[in-house]
Order: sequence, then structure tokens, then C-alpha cells
Amino acid sequence: MLKRIFALSDGGAKDLKKGIAATAIYNILLMFPVGIMMLLVLEMLTGIDTGVFETDFGIGGFIALTLIMYVIIFISQWIQYDKTYTVAYEESANRRLTLAEKIRKLPLSFFGEKNLADLTTTMMGDCTALERTFSNAIPLMLGTLTMFAISAVCLIVIDWRMGLCILAPVPVAALIVIYARKAQQKAEAANMDAKRTAYDGVQEFLDTIQEIKSSSRENEYLGKIDTKLENVVKASFKNELAPGAATTTAQFVLRFGLVLVLLVGAKLVSDGTLSIPYFIMYLIMAGRIYDPFNSCFMLMAEIFSAMVSIKRTKEIEAIPEQSGSRNCQNNGYDIEFKDVEFAYNDEKVLKGVSFVAKQGQVTALVGPSGSGKSTVSRLASRFWDANKGKITLGGVDVSSIDQEVLLKNFSVVFQDVLLFDDTVMENIRLGRKDATDEEVIAAAKAACCEEFIDKLPEGYNTRIGENGSTLSGGERQRISIARALLKNAPIVLLDEATASMDAESENLVQDALSVLLKNKTVIVIAHRMRTIANADQIIVLDDGKVVESGKPEQLITSGGLYSHMVALQKEA
Repeated sequence: MLKRIFALSDGGAKDLKKGIAATAIYNILLMFPVGIMMLLVLEMLTGIDTGVFETDFGIGGFIALTLIMYVIIFISQWIQYDKTYTVAYEESANRRLTLAEKIRKLPLSFFGEKNLADLTTTMMGDCTALERTFSNAIPLMLGTLTMFAISAVCLIVIDWRMGLCILAPVPVAALIVIYARKAQQKAEAANMDAKRTAYDGVQEFLDTIQEIKSSSRENEYLGKIDTKLENVVKASFKNELAPGAATTTAQFVLRFGLVLVLLVGAKLVSDGTLSIPYFIMYLIMAGRIYDPFNSCFMLMAEIFSAMVSIKRTKEIEAIPEQSGSRNCQNNGYDIEFKDVEFAYNDEKVLKGVSFVAKQGQVTALVGPSGSGKSTVSRLASRFWDANKGKITLGGVDVSSIDQEVLLKNFSVVFQDVLLFDDTVMENIRLGRKDATDEEVIAAAKAACCEEFIDKLPEGYNTRIGENGSTLSGGERQRISIARALLKNAPIVLLDEATASMDAESENLVQDALSVLLKNKTVIVIAHRMRTIANADQIIVLDDGKVVESGKPEQLITSGGLYSHMVALQKEA
């Protein structure tokens, strides 16, 4: 039940039960000093009646008993801390790793639909918020309820009238907090939305700061961000107001319970149906029982808020993974599309695409923007799954192969290169993690990278900044090609690899590509017709359909779309 409600791992659920048990034992042990105090009060009252103050334990005995009790309480509190806080942080780490592992297995279409700031909030913010919930709120609340149940039985057995006086306010106060749950969760969801919108605004501002400054629009955008941040403050205030009002009311009800115990107890003592020692005991017990409940009601409100974060993590965990066989028994590396259809949401991008990219040949995909070229390359590598039709690698349906296994056969060079804030050496080694330094350097030489690496302050050990900010576009692209060379996969996908380069950089990259493409199955996406003039096969796409296919010289003489695109580029 704990695992289902709070989205815990098996180990986390077991540890949480131990934490609840440890908290309950700790709270029960805190009752024992009350018992010692009662013994001392009874001895004092007896001394008042007889005029002689003598104790069975002696003053030293009471002191020793008290010290022993506090040592036991200290040990129990230490165990409670270990069983709650320590395991909560371990579960938090496991939760992050589980989410990361889940995200790793999701199709890339998920990232196209999901907001990046929302994912970051779930991975970091939600998991951090749940640390306190699992380390403090849940164990303390359930431990307090366990202590309350045991104490309730004892108090009613001793004197049911006084027992009911102490116990009656607790469920009333609890119902007040529970009744406010919906309003609280609604406020928490609104608070999360406001924060996410603010994160998006700040991230957008940082990503586009160059364009904003060049357009002299800083004040306008900063004004928008200020408005979003003010909305976060307002949403946070409302989020605190809902649980604050409920817990304050509940705590007032508990204070009324203490008054009730005092009034009823005084009446029973005056009637002679309750002894003064028991009256004092119930007064002390009332304070001892109500004290943890003051914190407990605040923790209940915290748990209700945490359910919003738990719901968000559950939503990610419920998304179907991209599964498949870990064994790819393909016969060669021909890639074949058979009547493939694909749509982003409800917008059809591919409408019955069929062609074969043969091993050892270069197959070029051309066509107007939005014709589906990039979609074809991503479907081939199973970044997404086709809605209809079949894509095979060496006769094996790619949708039946685990994506990580499938991608071992692919080297991909995108137009937009992503680099890490690490050394040149490690950025290239991403192509094959077990590569030696010598192999990395050989791949860099083959990709014509040495020319600029030698000029860097520390050569291959130079850190290149966030996303390679210290390098030019052509240099970053050559590092991407060096990665692909290092991987040396039998299939190469090139998506506009030279589109944004100057002529000199493009020539260097083309030299690097000529090494990479030898004897491979190659799919090239290009807008510049001259970069694919020597392709073995050209597939012309328009509006998600194959409208032409053949060798470049054949298509030029056919007078179709390809011929028209070549003519337009020559004219330009």
C-alpha cells in the first residue's frame, strides 16, 4: 500500500515501515517519563497525608531511573533518525536514478511533447520536496497515529470518561485538515504551474539573450519575467494560506480538548469519582498526546502537498517504454522503408514512404522544408516508432529491437552539434567510451580536428565550455564527426552536417566525411544539391511522399522536383 500510494521502490517501502515503527516506539517511550513523574507525585501525596516523605525508590532511585529512561529515549531517537532521514535520502537518490532510467528508455517523441523545465522540476524539485516528506512527515505522522492508538486504549481502560475527553478532539481536528485537502492540492498545483512558467521565462531569456539585446528588447522581456516571478509569490502565498488556516483551526480544537479535560476532571474530582493523582496524570497525558499532534497536522498538510509531486513522478513512470529484443540478428545493413506513415500528434508527416538504402551506398534525402527528411532518418534509428508500415535493418523490423542495441549500428551527425563542458578528449570519446587516448587522437586526425586542437591552451585536455562555446561551428561539427569515426558504426546518418558552415570549413568536413562513409550504409539529408552530387541514390520527398528516386544525373534530366531545386540553387 505504501509503495502504491507514495510511488516508492520495494526497498523504500520496507524502509519506510521501519521508520514508522521506530517513530512509534520513540513516541511511546516519551510517555515513560510521565509514568515516572506519576510515581513521584503519588509518593509526594502519600507523604503529605502521613507527614513523612518516604519513597520506595528513594531520591537516588528516581534520579537513576530517569537517567536510564533518557538514555533509552536517546538510543531510540538515534535509531529513528537512522531509519527515517538516512533511508529517505537513499530513497530520494533511488527515485532520481529510477526516473533517469525511465527517461532513458522513453521514445524521443516524449521529449518533443514534454516541457524541459517541467522535466527538470520533476527530477530535481519534486524529488527534493519528497525527501522531507519521507524523512519526516510520513514516519512522524503514522508513528504518532500508532502511539495515539495504543495510548487511547490505555486511557479508556483506566477511566473511560477522562479518556474520551482527551481523545474526542483529535478526530475532529484531523477531519478539518483532511477537509482542506482539495483546496490545498489545488493551490499546490497552481504554485507548481507558476514556478514552471517562471523557469521557462528565465530559461528562454538566457537562451535568447543575444537576439533580445540585438533587438533592444531587454526591458520588455525583463518586465515579463518580473510578472511571472510576482505570480510565483502570489501562488506561494495562496499555497501557504490553505494548509495554514486548516492546521491553525485544528490546533485550536486540540487546545479546547485540554480545557475539556480540565473542566471534566475537576467536576469528577469534586464528585469524588476521580482521584487527584489520576486527574493530574490525565492532564499531563493530554499535553503529551496533543503536542505531537500539533506537528502531525502540519505534516498531514505537507503530505497532501507532496501528493502533487508524487502524481507527477507517477505520470512519467506510467509512460510506455520503447522496448525490444536485446539480440539483433540482422542480415547485412540495408535499411528498407515499406509504406511507412508517421504523424506528430494529429499532423501527418510521412504518407506511405517506401525505399531501400543499400549497404555500401550513399542515399540522399532531398525535398522542400517540412517534406519529412529528418523524420525519415529518426525513424530509421528508432528515435521514434512509425505509426504504420515497416522499417527493417538487414531484414529485421527495427521496432522489435531495443533502441540501445539498434543504435550500436548507427553513427549520427546532426546539424546542431551538442557538446559537453568537458575536455576535447572526452567529448570525442563519447563515440566509444572504452577508446584509448591514441584511438581518440587518430579519430580527431581523420576528422581534420588537429588543425584547431593544436592551437588550444592544453590541446586535447582543454575544456571547451558549455556546448563547446569556445569553438566555432565548423570546429564543433568536426568534433561530432570525430565521435562518429571513433564509433565506426556500419550505418551513418548525416542530417544537414555542413548546412551552416563557410566554404573552408565545409571542405574540411567533407574530407572528414569521405573517410567516415567508406563501405557504410549512408543516409544523407541535404539542402545544398552540390553536396550530394556523387550520391548513389537520391530520394526526393514532397509533402511526406516519395515523388522521385534515382541517380542524380537521371533526376536532373527528368525535369521533376529535383531538377527544379538544382536549377533554383544555380540561379541563386
